[in-house]
Amino acid sequence: MNLDVLVFAAHPDDAELSMGGTIACFTSQGLKVGVVDLTKAELSTRGNVITRARETAAASKVLKLKVRENLGIKDGGISSSPDNLKKVITLIRKYKPSIVFAPYFNDRHPDHIDTSILIKRAVFSSGLEKFKTTISGKSQLHYRPKKIFYYMQTYIFEPSFIVDVSEHFATKMRSVNEFKSQFHNPATKKDDTFISKPEFLDYVKARAEFYGFQIRKKYGEPFYCEENIEYDFSDLF
Repeated sequence: MNLDVLVFAAHPDDAELSMGGTIACFTSQGLKVGVVDLTKAELSTRGNVITRARETAAASKVLKLKVRENLGIKDGGISSSPDNLKKVITLIRKYKPSIVFAPYFNDRHPDHIDTSILIKRAVFSSGLEKFKTTISGKSQLHYRPKKIFYYMQTYIFEPSFIVDVSEHFATKMRSVNEFKSQFHNPATKKDDTFISKPEFLDYVKARAEFYGFQIRKKYGEPFYCEENIEYDFSDLF
């Protein structure tokens, strides 16, 4: 199955938190969207790989994803090794997405940075005919997506564009809230993590409101592109 959009994330819940509204916008329009989590987030302070997998499946249903895969790369050890590069390229050639999304290349979490570097290299190398990959014992044809866009996680950047997610923000938050093990729970005895502090989900909403205001909408999600993007003025008339 060919996909319209393929989103790569270091950990389950990264895609939902960063661009869940945009994903919901795409799927509401009938576009085929997939998410690939590079790791199982086995180093997470809260929850475990079993609960995280269950939460991921539930969030994927909320967002109406066509595909959700996990590459099983070691959490905390993401690199652009030949093996990891081949894993990502195999999926790109398998699903042939028009657009790829990846984490922005500067962030507080090293795994997010490493994921960004790996995905950029994979998108480029996927278009090289002499870079050989196979799937189910069959050689794959080279293929390169049209664009790679970067989503915001912790560190902010000046966006290349902002997507209006006002109509889909509630869906985004439903998908985020499926990851119950990761967020604030007074009954949990463990120390709070960066995202389990009580105010974290308020921050997620406030940031969406901030970027929404920049485009005169209620909620927005920011993205960055390293290339110039053509704008069609007919949208204004």
